[in-house]
Amino acid sequence: MADFTVGDDHFRLNGEPVRLLSGAMHYFRVHEEQWEHRLTMLRAMGLNCVETYVPWNLHEPRQGRFRDVGALGRFLDVAHRVGLMAIVRPGPYICAEWENGGLPAWVTGRFGRRVRTRDAGYTAAVERWFGELLPQVVQRQITGGGPVIMVQVENEYGSYGCDRVHLEELAGLLRRCGVTVPLFTSDGPEDHMLTGGSVPGIAATANFGSGAREAFGVLRRHRPRGPLMCMEFWCGWFEHWGAEPVVRDPAETAGALREILECGASVNVYMAHGGTSFAGWAGANRAGPLQDGPLVATVTSYDYDAPVDEYGRPTEKFWQLRKVLAEYAGEPLPDLPPEPVGPARPVRVVLTQGAPLAGVLEALGDPEGPECGVPPTFEDLDVDRGLVRYRVAVPGPRQPYPLRAAGLRDRAVVYVDGVRAGVLTEEDDTLEEPVAGPAEVELWVESLGRVNYGPRLGEPKGITGGVLHERQFLHGVRARALRLDAFEEPGAMARVRFGGVAEAGRTGLFRGSFEVAGAAGTGHAGLELPGWTRGFVWVNGFCLGRYWSKGPQRTLYVPGPVLREGSNEVWVLELEEAGAPFVDVGPGAPVRTGPGAPVRTGAPGDARV
Repeated sequence: MADFTVGDDHFRLNGEPVRLLSGAMHYFRVHEEQWEHRLTMLRAMGLNCVETYVPWNLHEPRQGRFRDVGALGRFLDVAHRVGLMAIVRPGPYICAEWENGGLPAWVTGRFGRRVRTRDAGYTAAVERWFGELLPQVVQRQITGGGPVIMVQVENEYGSYGCDRVHLEELAGLLRRCGVTVPLFTSDGPEDHMLTGGSVPGIAATANFGSGAREAFGVLRRHRPRGPLMCMEFWCGWFEHWGAEPVVRDPAETAGALREILECGASVNVYMAHGGTSFAGWAGANRAGPLQDGPLVATVTSYDYDAPVDEYGRPTEKFWQLRKVLAEYAGEPLPDLPPEPVGPARPVRVVLTQGAPLAGVLEALGDPEGPECGVPPTFEDLDVDRGLVRYRVAVPGPRQPYPLRAAGLRDRAVVYVDGVRAGVLTEEDDTLEEPVAGPAEVELWVESLGRVNYGPRLGEPKGITGGVLHERQFLHGVRARALRLDAFEEPGAMARVRFGGVAEAGRTGLFRGSFEVAGAAGTGHAGLELPGWTRGFVWVNGFCLGRYWSKGPQRTLYVPGPVLREGSNEVWVLELEEAGAPFVDVGPGAPVRTGPGAPVRTGAPGDARV
């Protein structure tokens, strides 16, 4: 048994001052069979603690339908086994560049702007969720011999609101559920963020990427006493589709870490190992200083330019940070575990079968709903990740008029009388060519990820305004959803009628097989789709995530445990424009090394874009 407390100036373990040298790693972004390797890498870097979020929407995608809530407990057990303490950040909101900031779509669809407030209905939903989740934490608290030393209340709440009643309700709920270890909050080092996000009597921490002395000075204005901690030291950054790659100079990063430690503070390196947003769980942001501009979707890779890269390999940043952390570790650092390896050479996987998208919808989609006066949103249809086909008739006879999808979120491929007419986006929501009536119109709409940060959190997806022909709304809309979850159902592929690749056309589901020797287990591979446009990929039924030709990400990470010695199968769901019928599987992306454009580390108010 042990005890962890928050003293006037230090954290204390069994009464003795202790400095937390923590690193962030999200169990849900790493294949479970690779947890131990990645956690051992954190220990070898010089860390004594691991921090993780918990995504509510991953574990309760539909109300009352819980999925593998025990994963958190298993992860904490592995962390304990390799000698790490643990910090848990259960939300209910987590940001994390994760779909909807971790809130289930059914929650934001029901409560709208009332989420993250004292609203009784929202609070009751959180209480039910915490009742399922928190036993995983309570059973593993340090006072009971486990690794958990601290638990967070909400997440960066001062960047969103100032409902002190809500934060105090959440803190009380954590205590009623049995959490006895210290609670804390984390916010940007600005007065309005610390004022809105901190709670009297609960430890407050700050999040930043540089300027530790100034940041801790702001924190001290709000908390004259208590341990100093940077709960998110941004050692890298995430990337958006269509933007430039983001990297941070390793030496500059190490200097910023040293400044934190010279202040006598504890630290949580965010991210120590980023991993991957598998299965379409990557979130999105709104551009602009107030996060109310155009949607920018986050890429599948959450490599984050972290010291342990997406493939589990040490980078130059790893060695630079290890050198600094070794000075504060108090004991010699352990050796690194064996480095995972990929296949020796690339393999070209020929896709030999295809099914048109309409056929995939027929086989795996929800039943088509009745005619509606207005298009139902994804939330109305209880769809989190995937796409929806909307069908509507243009009456006639009538002359050609512009056809517009008002309030489109996020991207639609449009067909008029079965002929592709264009691709619409939120910013460009009107077909280039006018449409005459009568005509039958189909709009295949995909969500590119729900907003995870800022005031547009929880906004609905789909066609949220209506379909307009000139100034007239078109009514009698029918909608049918194709969820990504449907591809995980047993026997899903047996229900799809595959033919030759040419029969599928420009969009659809394609599949092929390839042989593997030596990359299964703890290894890895990278998958590339030259010439393909936008969609999702599965290997042996495991969804690697979204690909998109606009970059910057070109390679999807394939965890070694997903691969099988011998024959392996690939499925490609192309939503816009298929390429030549092959994909390439190889060793993966090279290790990031050396200096690059520094990550934005200025005011946290604009840090997400």
